[in-house]
Amino acid sequence: MSGSLKDQLLQAGLADAKRAKQFDKEKRKAARVARRSGDAEEDEIKAAARRAQAEKVQRDRELNQQLNEKAQRKAINAQIRQLIDNNVVDRSGGEINFHFTDGKQVKKLYVTAIQQKQLSAGRLCIAKQGDQYLLIPAVVADKIAERDASRIIRCEESDAAKLTQEEEEWYKDYEIPDDLMW
Repeated sequence: MSGSLKDQLLQAGLADAKRAKQFDKEKRKAARVARRSGDAEEDEIKAAARRAQAEKVQRDRELNQQLNEKAQRKAINAQIRQLIDNNVVDRSGGEINFHFTDGKQVKKLYVTAIQQKQLSAGRLCIAKQGDQYLLIPAVVADKIAERDASRIIRCEESDAAKLTQEEEEWYKDYEIPDDLMW
């Protein structure tokens, strides 16, 4: 007894030839359909792979953009810190409370009389660096505001007493104050 199961069944009389041919025909047809649909499955797999690749590229692009923005913010903060450190106005000897608002909180600084007038006139501004509030010239404050406006507090009052020519010139040479006692 050799041969395939089909041959054995035909010899035993358990299956007829017509039915065996029909079974073979259906089997070949199913194989052909499977091959054709296999191409479609292959195309779907390729399309899914392309979509996954495109999504990965998009995620990578967004991640790079976030990293670039973070580095740019860090560079801007370093520039602001350098501008403030190089142009801070010395408040030593300040005896006058100067009140200002930072958001919804009222804060105070001790300043001199001339600094109080300059703050009210808009010649000086307050810069926020960490937890500290420092006085800086308005020109520097404008440069900082271009980079980050939330770090500058302007205290200009429209009805403030105007500075005299002498007081305006005083700030230009603030390194050696006129009222310094030797």
